Amino acid sequence: MKKITVGAVLLSMMFVGVKAQSLKSPDGKFEMNFQLKNGVPYYNLTYNGGVVVEDSKLGLRLFKDTAIKFASEIAKPEDAKFDLNNGFAKVDEKRDSKNETWQPVLGEKKNYINNYNELAVTLNQASTDRSIVVKFRLFNDGLGFRYEFPQQKNLNYFVIREEDSEIDFPTDMKAWWLVADYDSQEYQYQETKVSEIPAKWDQAFDANASQSLVKNAVQSPLMLKREGKEPLYINVAEAAVLDYPASHLEVDAQNFRFKTHLTADRQGAKGYIQTPSTTPWRTIIVAPKAEQVMDSKMIFNLNEPTKYTDTSYIHPTKYMGVWWEMIIGKSQWAYSTAENVHIDKTDFSKLTPNGKHAANNTKVKEYIDFAAENGFQGLLIEGWNIGWEDWFGHSKDFVFDFITPYPDFDIKMLNDYAHAKGIKLIMHHETSGSAANYERWSDKAFQLMNKYGYDAVKTGYVGDIIPRGEHHYSQWTINHYYRIAEKANEYKIMVNSHESVRPTGESRTYPNYISAEAARGTEYEAFGGNKPDHQTVLPFTRWMGGSMDYTPGIFQTKLDYYFPGDKRFVKTTLAKQLALYVTMYMPLQMAADLPENYKKHMDAFQFIKDVAADWDDTKILSAEPGDYVITARKAKGTENWFVGGITDENKREYTVDFSFLDKGKKYEATIYEDGKDADYIDNPQSYNIYKKEITSKSKINFKMVRSGGFAVSIKPVK
Repeated sequence: MKKITVGAVLLSMMFVGVKAQSLKSPDGKFEMNFQLKNGVPYYNLTYNGGVVVEDSKLGLRLFKDTAIKFASEIAKPEDAKFDLNNGFAKVDEKRDSKNETWQPVLGEKKNYINNYNELAVTLNQASTDRSIVVKFRLFNDGLGFRYEFPQQKNLNYFVIREEDSEIDFPTDMKAWWLVADYDSQEYQYQETKVSEIPAKWDQAFDANASQSLVKNAVQSPLMLKREGKEPLYINVAEAAVLDYPASHLEVDAQNFRFKTHLTADRQGAKGYIQTPSTTPWRTIIVAPKAEQVMDSKMIFNLNEPTKYTDTSYIHPTKYMGVWWEMIIGKSQWAYSTAENVHIDKTDFSKLTPNGKHAANNTKVKEYIDFAAENGFQGLLIEGWNIGWEDWFGHSKDFVFDFITPYPDFDIKMLNDYAHAKGIKLIMHHETSGSAANYERWSDKAFQLMNKYGYDAVKTGYVGDIIPRGEHHYSQWTINHYYRIAEKANEYKIMVNSHESVRPTGESRTYPNYISAEAARGTEYEAFGGNKPDHQTVLPFTRWMGGSMDYTPGIFQTKLDYYFPGDKRFVKTTLAKQLALYVTMYMPLQMAADLPENYKKHMDAFQFIKDVAADWDDTKILSAEPGDYVITARKAKGTENWFVGGITDENKREYTVDFSFLDKGKKYEATIYEDGKDADYIDNPQSYNIYKKEITSKSKINFKMVRSGGFAVSIKPVK
């Protein structure tokens, strides 16, 4: 435990204040101080006069040169002279400020406010005559900082051994965290004190298709809470991860300190830099209420505006998919019984069908019919293309060509059939981790999409990355994701990536990259399961930097319906599944269950049909990470509102105050709530639906059962 007191920290800050460069937020509540101690850069942060972050080191360690050898991550004492973390003198400082309003192409609100004060400190390292800039932006909701490397005689090319940005907290706090992994975020969230993370770390993960764990480190975004009479909520993340690896956080549990740990390549190198260049922003969002953290758009504000000249093709989409039946094991992606196929040699028409291939003409037409009858815009079809027989686990480079359909999938006929009914098919490009192969085929794949009128693609990266030795979050692969986004923009195509890196606000810059998975989604309900509190943590972590394709809407939650005796089940009530469409922002919004299950509950399915996918306004009515989330949203371009509430494994009551509605207007509210006898284990499909006239003065009390919820559709009375 730390021996130092908060009072001592404040005294220390006052003592060094004369030499420090100070920066205040526009509202004056935050103050950041930067200083050099014996040539080493430090910063700290206070909120309303109280310490949030103690003096924390900044800097980077570099390799000797750009000729990296295997196992060269092992540092030698003589290598220290190449580092950019000491021996600095301040040679310049510049200040700036901005207060602007900008409109996201797709977003949770019509307008995002970007208001900050900025301090850029130029540091020179006399021993090497190298200069860097440390830039800070202080918003009314927290701090962002990054390193900038101007082009100069002695710093043109370099390789990062590690970035050592620290965030040193004064007290032990509650934390919601995931184990760090270079290749996956698909783990269960843990809730412990920071001091307890190492003891829990070894039990905090299960197996994954691609896995490179970082011992005693956690992933970002990391959610923290200082408990007590004056609680404080803190979110630690990053923004604008471009041409740089994604970061993790090494944990010093005794001192409550976190340090940046970048994703490495197989040589141990973290980043290959050519100046001029910048790192991503390290972000610290701070608020006295959890709702304010969820409402922050600081991460998006730290990204650059888009350079796209045309964004008219980018639109919210509600879709269904030939997907869930493969996830649960009812059908298969593969067409045949073969175990060894070659994309350029095998004649798939001569293979023996396995009888379980889901992406066949008859079944796809049935999905199209149901989606069209119920007002959906898109239908995702997985397993349509050749190669699924041996797609996984073989480190196979040429695994798919992304253009050749199986014999029982008539791509022209199905597209014509879909378009005649107002449905656009959504392309599926699983790469099996072979990102290099996808880049080779991307032009032909997108040309095929243009030919048949597809305007959205779901990409997938299951398995180890090829080029071999790269990781899902290393610099090369990060660049790959955005090369694909830029290529897709050339063909006016929207991208939804799975098993990719978590977004860090880049949808501002690449608005056609409209969604991603990059976390443990609904599919895991059929694998290892998701805990009932899972969906109450995600909005504070994964969702902070961008939308997720969580794929909710499962009505038949017990899998023994398909396979008698099967113990797997989705750990929510049906009403909670409806609420997820509001508590989770998803501009690409899936109704994931099978049509046959929706047909049995068309009254509840009406909410999925009605709910919007993009918004003019969002209000976080009440929230507590790991416990509950209550959200209200106003549909884009309408006067319709939707409210969703979810809880964890505990029963809860919540009274919705509808004062966010326009005064003097009457509205019809359609309410979908847990039945009195509902329970996520014993009776998940029990729900109650009723209508009620409400105004801005109305209040309605909702009783949520274990892992339950409620959803409300609100329309003005004309």
